[in-house]
Amino acid sequence: MPSADNHALYRNEHTMALSNDRIEISPAQEASVPVEPTTLVIFGGSGDLAKRRLIPALYNLLLDGLMPSNYVVLGLGRRPMSDEEFRATLRDGVVKHSRQALIDETWNAFANHLFYMAGENDDPTTYVRLKARAEELERTFQLPGNRIFYLSIPPSSFTPVCEGLSSSGVAIKDNGHAPYARIIVEKPVGRDLTSAQAINTVTGRVFDESQIFRIDHYLGKETVQNLMVVRFANSIFEPIWNHKYIDHVQITVSEAEGVGSRSSYYEEAGALRDMVQNHMLQLLCLVAMEPPYSLDPDVVRNAKMEVLRCLRPIIGKDVEKFTVRAQYTEGTAHGEPMPGYRREKGVDPTSTTETYVAVKCFVENWRWSGVPFYLRTGKALPLRASEIAVQFKDIPQILFNANGQSPQAPNVLTLRIQPEEGLSLRIVSRVPGTRAQTHPVEMNFKYGEVFGRPSPEAYERLLLDVMVGDASRFMRRDAVEASWAWITQILEGWQQSGQRWLPEYQAGTWGPVEADRLIQNDGRSWRTL
Repeated sequence: MPSADNHALYRNEHTMALSNDRIEISPAQEASVPVEPTTLVIFGGSGDLAKRRLIPALYNLLLDGLMPSNYVVLGLGRRPMSDEEFRATLRDGVVKHSRQALIDETWNAFANHLFYMAGENDDPTTYVRLKARAEELERTFQLPGNRIFYLSIPPSSFTPVCEGLSSSGVAIKDNGHAPYARIIVEKPVGRDLTSAQAINTVTGRVFDESQIFRIDHYLGKETVQNLMVVRFANSIFEPIWNHKYIDHVQITVSEAEGVGSRSSYYEEAGALRDMVQNHMLQLLCLVAMEPPYSLDPDVVRNAKMEVLRCLRPIIGKDVEKFTVRAQYTEGTAHGEPMPGYRREKGVDPTSTTETYVAVKCFVENWRWSGVPFYLRTGKALPLRASEIAVQFKDIPQILFNANGQSPQAPNVLTLRIQPEEGLSLRIVSRVPGTRAQTHPVEMNFKYGEVFGRPSPEAYERLLLDVMVGDASRFMRRDAVEASWAWITQILEGWQQSGQRWLPEYQAGTWGPVEADRLIQNDGRSWRTL
């Protein structure tokens, strides 16, 4: 089978647009469910996530006319700060990170709904004060008492926060009556199966499963959402979406930066926990799931759960056979020197934490029998990009594929998640002329070009989902634990191997040679992004 590198040069030279028509859709057209007035409490409100993601997301929802008619955002953090100082910090975050420009008049109106209080997560008096402050703001803004709690804090703080919310009466378990209480849990939900179960038990004591939203920002990305539409709204794909026609699937999440200031977190996590357990397994579920009979959140999540149940366990000798882990060494990224991982500040010089992982896995059901799914992700790779590539089986070696020395390029459907969202379909076309010569060409679709405006950021969509109570883009407890059960077996296999030094790859390259061998042993090759 030819390498994808052999055909990459045609990507730009021979591209056919799916449509030249630009479709203008106003943001307000997206709001099909009314959003009830609510109070959003952000634990970790003085942190980076609130400044860089959450508040810019809410500000963009306001610009798009998708925020509730009335609301309050209350940040809670350890650092003492006045409301005015909090607003100034967040304004700077919106200026730097919002996809839409800051408009002074709109910002000023938005800022009047932003408030802050300082408190320790493990101090019971914090929740007494939080209850009083929330009730005061709800009276002032005439809010009905709907509350959303965003836990942008380390998992070690989940227990005191949940217990404090319950004992103080700030949050109550769902009783089927208004007002509602909902909790958003940031990844990672644990670091193995045991810790994930412990977190789920803690949150489950205070909140009903229907109130818990385990957020994975990848599930809010436009292309990820479009995957279900591509599969189930187009009759040309579903009949061939199975082992009879698909050769293999590649899922790639490439990160150009090293660990940087996140070394302390990364040392405890590694690429398998950080990316594969949540983001990449969720992408795999969307590719492999059976058609749900409705878009009801639990129906969709049931379909994804079935994929996790069908994942072949990677245990024993298969851990070495089907997984590769590695660390980046000194190199160059974007023209700048980058130290090796074990020389990064805060990293143990003898660390065996992987910054790159590749996995070959199988979904053992009728649809996918024998079809390998290749997953790879890593730090310090040549560029930041994510994609799902579905490669179809080769055509017979007759007619236009008769030359065994130069076989025809396979058809590939690629869904680009970042940086430029869209999809492309590679087909083979005849080259104009007197000779029967063929070349691969791509039919290419880009969201920004066709729909006339930038796609909403993932956190915008997900926060809106929580406000309307739509849990379809969030992980359910059983899915979290099923994914951790599968991942934990790999982690245990690595631990039992006693490997003290991992394979290496130079920063700025596409990973270790061992990862190339993983897929080349099957007569395939990694795609060039």
